[in-house]
Amino acid sequence: MIIGVPKEIKAQENRIGITPAGVSAFKKAGHTVYVEVNAGAGTGFSDGEFESAGASMIHSPAEIYQAADLIIKVKEPLESEYGMLREGQIIFTYLHLAPDPEQTEALLKQKVIGIAYETVQLPNKSLPLLSPMSEVAGRMSIQIGAALLDKNNGGAGILLGGVSGVEPARVVVVGGGNVGLNAVKVAVGLGAQVTVLDVSGPRLTYLDDLFSGRVITLMSNEYNIAKSVKDADLVVSAVLIPGGRAPILVTEEMVKSMRPGSVLVDVAIDQGGAIETMDRTTSHDSPTFVKHGIIHYAVPNMPGAVPRTSTFALTNATTPYALSIANKGVEQALKEDPALMLGLNVYKGKLTNPAVAQAQGREYTPAEGLF
Repeated sequence: MIIGVPKEIKAQENRIGITPAGVSAFKKAGHTVYVEVNAGAGTGFSDGEFESAGASMIHSPAEIYQAADLIIKVKEPLESEYGMLREGQIIFTYLHLAPDPEQTEALLKQKVIGIAYETVQLPNKSLPLLSPMSEVAGRMSIQIGAALLDKNNGGAGILLGGVSGVEPARVVVVGGGNVGLNAVKVAVGLGAQVTVLDVSGPRLTYLDDLFSGRVITLMSNEYNIAKSVKDADLVVSAVLIPGGRAPILVTEEMVKSMRPGSVLVDVAIDQGGAIETMDRTTSHDSPTFVKHGIIHYAVPNMPGAVPRTSTFALTNATTPYALSIANKGVEQALKEDPALMLGLNVYKGKLTNPAVAQAQGREYTPAEGLF
């Protein structure tokens, strides 16, 4: 199989979908790997490292798309890439289709086979290809929030951990999954007063035990969210519906109740966002906007700011799945691995993810029986 790895073109996206070690693994398995020139520069990988591992370096992304059977990326194809996709081509990347009907339409029109990292799901409901970036984004959310609370950055001028005789910042994490867990870890480590909300009683019990009572755990409902958000200095939205649009949990009225200079970080923004006032996405170039006196951070590719850590973490998880697709062929790999099958979002003009279909009002076709 010919593997193609184009350079990411999303704003300030410096990750890459493969490492030299990954190239070596594909070559050892008998496959051909094309990597776009300078695709790894933002992560610290030189073209020479990829060549030494066995990749052919290609200057033109169009040439890569034309030749490759399997495209490995980090972020979803953008409009300028739609026309380069071809029928039957496998796209293995984060797609986040639910809030993106334009991309969905393009993938269906081009009749590609789109496998989304974020919906590959194991029997225990864990998301092995989303978890590494959730871990990164969760930890980053507190670092970013702490910096935005600085007066020089427009914040209220609050030190997250406080000092002797002065109370620490109040951090509220909505969602106690992988993102939320890692946000809480960093917030507690920095000395903040932390409240975490989740709809699962067992998950709250786990978090309470894990942090030995150092965090406040609350059942996630409208009343508790409103009460917690009102008093918060930093709110992190960390909710997820695999493949689906994030539900609005923090309403505009809740945001209005916050003190000016407080901060909102919506890690769910790549799935539409769970904070009602996050009505747009931002970028690493211009990451925030202010609404109702509250700083909003809405960057959909947060881990792109720490690309070297993120690339290693991501490819550690994705490369075995990509090798399975290349070694067995995509249909056989999907049939043999129920987790990978759940990652299939589009197949040759058919939408195969029910959550995306529901979010966009499109026809859903079960993957079983299509091949």
